[in-house]
Amino acid sequence: MKNIKNSLLAVTLGSIATVAATQASESDEMPPPGAMALSAIVTKLEQQGYVPVVDVSLDNGRWEVEAYKEGKKWDLEVDPNSGEILEVKQDES
Repeated sequence: MKNIKNSLLAVTLGSIATVAATQASESDEMPPPGAMALSAIVTKLEQQGYVPVVDVSLDNGRWEVEAYKEGKKWDLEVDPNSGEILEVKQDES
């Protein structure tokens, strides 16, 4: 019985480690080669009236940005190489 408990514990811990490693690699996504500096992208968005920028994350090779403009919160998808806004949606939350 003790061997079964130890085996189950080992399998459970192994599964947790696998999930944690997968999540770590996903969160460590790198911008594509030739990407603009994030500070330059934020500056470009601020010049377009998106102030303040409150959150930025990289997902599927694109910057996902949450920012305010004219008192409304917006969700933006931004090309990391050009800084061009690819998609704009008003955040309804």
